[in-house]
Amino acid sequence: MNTSIKKAKFAIILVTCVLSFLSTQLYGQSDRKFIRQGNREFKNEKFSEAEIYYRRALSDNKESEKAVFNVGDALYKQNKFEDAGKHFMEHYRMTDNKKKKAESMYNLGNSLLMNKKLKESIEAYKESLKLDPQNVRAKYNLAYAQDKLRQQEEPQQQQQQNQQQEDNNKDDEQKQNNEQEREDNNRQDEQQPEDGEDQQSISREDAERILKALENEEKDVQEKVKREKAAKTRVQTIKNW
Repeated sequence: MNTSIKKAKFAIILVTCVLSFLSTQLYGQSDRKFIRQGNREFKNEKFSEAEIYYRRALSDNKESEKAVFNVGDALYKQNKFEDAGKHFMEHYRMTDNKKKKAESMYNLGNSLLMNKKLKESIEAYKESLKLDPQNVRAKYNLAYAQDKLRQQEEPQQQQQQNQQQEDNNKDDEQKQNNEQEREDNNRQDEQQPEDGEDQQSISREDAERILKALENEEKDVQEKVKREKAAKTRVQTIKNW
């Protein structure tokens, strides 16, 4: 009895394994069939039809690295660069093969470049070359992206330099104006108004002497004293700085 039960269990397990294997094989054949159909459409430049077949392959086998990569290719050809980049990045994570990873990064770089994300594309090309230093296409595209980035940044840098120079010139001009204003203010403070000759009062001794001369001297002496008085009262007050 026990032997019969054991044989029955063994038969069930064997059938289950066989069915599982056959199912896997059928699924594998199915996704490969869709990939081949997608490749034919891709070759005929029917990229949207190719995408449909590749996605059907993915529906049958979500672990199909080829299907993921090829969906990215089909999207790229339809100018859907952002979505294409996502599939190339997904393929990069799925595979452990360095060569395939390098191809993923190369295609990701192309997608980013076409989407005008120059800095990101440069990093993708660098990563591709780390994995496959002999990839001439990645070397060329890296140089191209770097050149485009320089062309893009040079006008911006020149504009920033011009703006900085303009700001510096404005600062210098403002400083000169401030200095000139301070000089003008100082000059006004130092100068006294030119109101002509300062009529200063004469001393008491001079007054007494003049009065005495007027009383005691003749007319010519009086005129002489007057001239002397006038000369003594002429005093300059302007200072030269």
